[in-house]
Amino acid sequence: MKKDMIGIIGLGYVGFPLACLFARKHKVIGFDRNERRVGEILQGTDSTGEVSDEKVRMALDAGMECTTDKERLKECNVFIIAVPTPIDRHRNPELSPLEKASMTVGEALSPGDIVIYESTVYPGVTEEFCVPMLEKASGLCFNKDFFVGYSPERINPGDKEHTVENICKITSGSTPEAAEYIDNLYKSVLKNGTYRASSIKVAEAAKIIENSQRDVNIAFMNEIAKIFHALEIDTQEVLQAAGTKWNFLPFTPGLVGGHCISVDPYYLIQRAELDGIRPRLLTEARRINDTMGGYVAARVVESMNRHGIMVNGASVLILGFAFKENCPDIRNTKVEDIYLSLQKFTSDITVYDPNIDAREAMTEYGIEVCTDGTEIEGNTYDAIICCVSHSCFDRLDIQAMRKQRSIVYDIKGNIPQEYVTDRL
Repeated sequence: MKKDMIGIIGLGYVGFPLACLFARKHKVIGFDRNERRVGEILQGTDSTGEVSDEKVRMALDAGMECTTDKERLKECNVFIIAVPTPIDRHRNPELSPLEKASMTVGEALSPGDIVIYESTVYPGVTEEFCVPMLEKASGLCFNKDFFVGYSPERINPGDKEHTVENICKITSGSTPEAAEYIDNLYKSVLKNGTYRASSIKVAEAAKIIENSQRDVNIAFMNEIAKIFHALEIDTQEVLQAAGTKWNFLPFTPGLVGGHCISVDPYYLIQRAELDGIRPRLLTEARRINDTMGGYVAARVVESMNRHGIMVNGASVLILGFAFKENCPDIRNTKVEDIYLSLQKFTSDITVYDPNIDAREAMTEYGIEVCTDGTEIEGNTYDAIICCVSHSCFDRLDIQAMRKQRSIVYDIKGNIPQEYVTDRL
């Protein structure tokens, strides 16, 4: 296979690991509008923690270039778009990042070029929304002058086992020839190969249900956690017992945030409603999971009252602000909901998370997050809430941080049971 010039648009959690991977065997230009992000990469660092400094340096030494200059994209003949696909405040799909990226690439397109999308979308977006943008910006004709494909991202932030090079990747193309080319392109760098879907829409649909399935299963666990609490049964003990059956699925209750599970189902929900289908299960799963932060806060208040602790003015320590363990990603974190709910009772709330960027937390949420452990050393609290099971929290002396009368609420079920007052 010839070594094409591959342009990666969007150097975040998805695009940057992909750029580093392709740089091992292909010429790569990474493009991002964020000057700070490009600058740190060129210094050999990835603040997302997905790519080690060593691998960043290896990719740069291999010739990977990163830039904020979109004119450089004109040197490319293969483009991979990996920009976010969030939702707006009304929980409708927000496709403007995809629109801007498509227009940027369209301006760089030449006859014979291929554009591959990795962003999570509902079925039909690539061909019905993105392709017209490419045609408009380029003046070229789809499937005559240029071709497109879809290979959905499967990045799991913080997961060092299922990295992009180690997973099986779904591929697809707008023509049989384009599909074969795209499939071979990804095969050239992946250890576990690819699965070629029959069409772009099938590939889009496969991606959207991966995270929707997890959302529904976690919502079920959150609902039974509420039921078992009302019945005064320990949910974790129930799950351990049920888990002895060979086909019991190992899902657990918890907060559902991040850029995938808490967002992707809304894309499928909206697309279904456009066709007159009311996806009741998906919608209810989203409602359950979206309200868990408030539910946890209510449980904490209930537990404090039960143990004779004055809630008003109480000192509270929240452990973790990222949306999941061992990563710095705070997008759509549901810890915010716990914080805001408890703020109605007390202003003495300390949030501690050494894995995140405190400036980003303040900018995005207006919440001050402590990232230096020395700031909480020697302090004691009326309530400690373990929201995220970062491995670094294993070293904390929870018992020493408790007041004589206090509660410890464990959402993730990872704190030693002898310290826990209540758990989800």
